[in-house]
Amino acid sequence: MKEEVSKLTQALKQRFVSHPWHGINIGEKQPELINTFIEIVPSDAIKYEVDKDSGYLMVDRPQKFSNHMPCMYGFVPQTLCDKHVAEYANEKTGRTNIVGDDDPLDICVLSEREVNCGNIIAEAIPIGGFRMIDGGEADDKIIAVLKDDQFYGDMTSIDEVPQKVLDRVQHFFLTYKDLGGASKKVEITHTYGADEAKEVIRRSALDYKEKHGDADDTLAEALASFLKEKV
Repeated sequence: MKEEVSKLTQALKQRFVSHPWHGINIGEKQPELINTFIEIVPSDAIKYEVDKDSGYLMVDRPQKFSNHMPCMYGFVPQTLCDKHVAEYANEKTGRTNIVGDDDPLDICVLSEREVNCGNIIAEAIPIGGFRMIDGGEADDKIIAVLKDDQFYGDMTSIDEVPQKVLDRVQHFFLTYKDLGGASKKVEITHTYGADEAKEVIRRSALDYKEKHGDADDTLAEALASFLKEKV
């Protein structure tokens, strides 16, 4: 039975595309080196977002401003901003009422090269982040550099990134909802370094595992149950 389940699991992986959130591995060397799923690139005039149910990239809304996303933007697969991420945000801000936003962990990936399309996987090295609070919800933005990038690739600290680049990214997140009639208050309380970024990644991976489990284990269990019923 175990061998049959293993063969079926492998066959399904070869035949079908993985769900970007649940099916892509966070990375064997995480949190030092992680896989990221890129939804938006700087040339996009549309905000794209992965549909959580289907895994397809969907149109969220047209960008309302002339300033576009200043870097590659997406999320870290198999992560979730829930209680452990929220606890860390409360600890670091001295607050008690921050909750998780129940979304995958957002990430900004810096590269000197122009990337023309989203819906891709990119390996990235976390170097810091912005502790963003959106309407009382923890909405951290991890800052990472594209692996092997000629300009950013050797950076290990957010302090090495030109301040004007960080200002541009921060300004985007603080202003992109201004004309949308949003009532939520958006604030960035801290810019933090690589150690805190990696801790946020660890906690978000734990939040994901506690809520969704392991995708491979879930598939194997479902197949085992199906085969057992057939027997």
